[in-house]
Amino acid sequence: MNTITHWIDGRTWDEAAERTGPVFNPATGARSGEVALAGPSEVDAAVRAARQAFEGWRRAPLTRRQNIMFAYRELLVRRRLDMARMLTAEHGKTLDDALGEVQRGLEVVEFACNIAHLLKGDFSEQVSREVDTFTIRQPLGVAAGITPFNFPAMVPMWMFPIAIACGNTFVLKPSERDPSVSRLNAELLAEAGLPDGVFNIVQGDKQAVDAILTHPDIAAVSFVGSTPIARYVYEQATRNGKRVQALGGAKNHMIVLPDADMDLAADAAVSAGYGSAGERCMAISVVVTVGDAADRLLPKVRERLADLVVGPGDAEGSQMGPLITAAHRDRVASYIDAGESEGAVLMEDGRSLVVAGHEGGFFLGPTLFDRVSSDMSIYRDEIFGPVLSVVRCGSYQEAIDLINGNPYGNGTAVFTNDGGAARKFQSDISVGMVGINVPIPVPLAFYSFGGWKDSIFGGHSIYGPEGVHFYTRPKVVISRWPDPIHRGVDLGFPQHG
Repeated sequence: MNTITHWIDGRTWDEAAERTGPVFNPATGARSGEVALAGPSEVDAAVRAARQAFEGWRRAPLTRRQNIMFAYRELLVRRRLDMARMLTAEHGKTLDDALGEVQRGLEVVEFACNIAHLLKGDFSEQVSREVDTFTIRQPLGVAAGITPFNFPAMVPMWMFPIAIACGNTFVLKPSERDPSVSRLNAELLAEAGLPDGVFNIVQGDKQAVDAILTHPDIAAVSFVGSTPIARYVYEQATRNGKRVQALGGAKNHMIVLPDADMDLAADAAVSAGYGSAGERCMAISVVVTVGDAADRLLPKVRERLADLVVGPGDAEGSQMGPLITAAHRDRVASYIDAGESEGAVLMEDGRSLVVAGHEGGFFLGPTLFDRVSSDMSIYRDEIFGPVLSVVRCGSYQEAIDLINGNPYGNGTAVFTNDGGAARKFQSDISVGMVGINVPIPVPLAFYSFGGWKDSIFGGHSIYGPEGVHFYTRPKVVISRWPDPIHRGVDLGFPQHG
C-alpha cells in the first residue's frame, strides 16, 4: 500500500514509521494508502534541518529567492492538473473546484515573487546633525504551518511561499487526511532550486502538532482550522514564546434584502453554501432574509438544488463531491437530525442520497432548512457540510444585530440593490471580510485574509502584506558616521537639531 511519509532536509524520510493512519478515496470509501504519523523525534529532525539551513538562506540575495519563487511558479503551472487530480482523489472535491484551489494558491506564490519590493524599508536622512534613520525587515528563523484538510493545496500556499521568500525556513504539518499534495509541493520546490532544509514536511496528528507548539527552535506558527483548535494552538504556542497567527472557524451569514435580485441571490446561496460540499471556512451556512425575501428566494434555491449533480469529484458533470470521511459525513447527518428535532422546517434532505456505483462513498446530499432560530444547534455550530439554514428577520437592523451577536466573524455578505443599505452594512457589520453582492469575499493575494472575533487568534491576518509583516520583524537603525571634527565627551541627553 502506498505510504506517504515526511520530507526532511531535501529528501524523503526513509526511517520506518512507528505509527501510520489511513488515507481514503472519499468517493468510493476505499482505503487508498497510509500516512506516516510523526512524533517528537521526526519533528525535531525537521526543525534541526530548517535551523541549519536558515543562516545560509537568510543571507541568500533577494533576487535569488525571487528567482526560485519564479521557477516554482512555472513548475506549479505545469503540474497544476496533476496536483488537482491528487487533491480530488484524497479530498473528494470536484476537479474544477480543485483546479480553482490550486489557482488561488498560485496567486500567493506570484505575490511572493515580488518579495524584493515588499521587503523595502523606510529611510530618513539627517534626522539630527549627520544622523540618518532607516528601517529594515528581517526573517524570524524557523516558521511552522499547521493546515486543514479542506484546502490541502491552497492553505499551505498561503503560508510557506511568503515565509520562505522573506528568508525564513519552514516546517509544514499538513492534514493527515489528504497529505499527498504537500509532498508534491516539496518536490516542485526542490526542482526549482530551493536549498535542502529550507522546506520540510512532517506528516502527523496531534503528537506532531504538540511537538511543533513546544519546540524551542520554532519562532512562529501559522494555523488554519476550527476555533477550538485555533484557540489551543494560540495559547500553547504563545506560552512557549512563539509568534502566532491562528485562523479559526466560521458561521458565515448572507443577508438578502427584499429589493435584491433574487436570481442572483439564489445562485450565490447555492454556490456558496454547497460548493466543496460545504467544507469551506468561507462557505455561506446561514441565509438571513428580511421581510418577504424568503418567500421569493426559497423557491428559486430549491429549483437550483433539484438540478445539482452530486457525484465523484473526477466524474464529468459532478458539481458536488463527497465529504472527507465517513465519520464526518455521519457528524453532519447528526446535525440534520438535530435540526428536525429542534423544530426547523426541513425543505431538502440530503441524508437519503445514494450515488449509483459509489454506494460506499462518503456522500451526503444538499440539505436546506427554513425557519431556523438562533438557539438551534444547526445555527450555533459550524457544521462544515452541505447544510444551509434560512433565518427570517423582520427588519434590516435585526439581521445586522443577529450577525454582530454571533461569536464568529470570518466572512459575510449582503445582497441588495440599495447603495445606502450596502454602505450601512459594510460600516456596521462586525466581520473581517465583507461581500456586497459577492457571496464569498476572499481577497486576492495582494490583500490579506482574516476574520474577527472567534474566527482569529493572534491578531495577524494571513498572506498579503500582513503575511510579510508576520514572517518578518522590523529593525530601526540610527546611523552616524564620524566627521573629521571631534566634539568631545557630552554627558547630556542628545538634543535634536
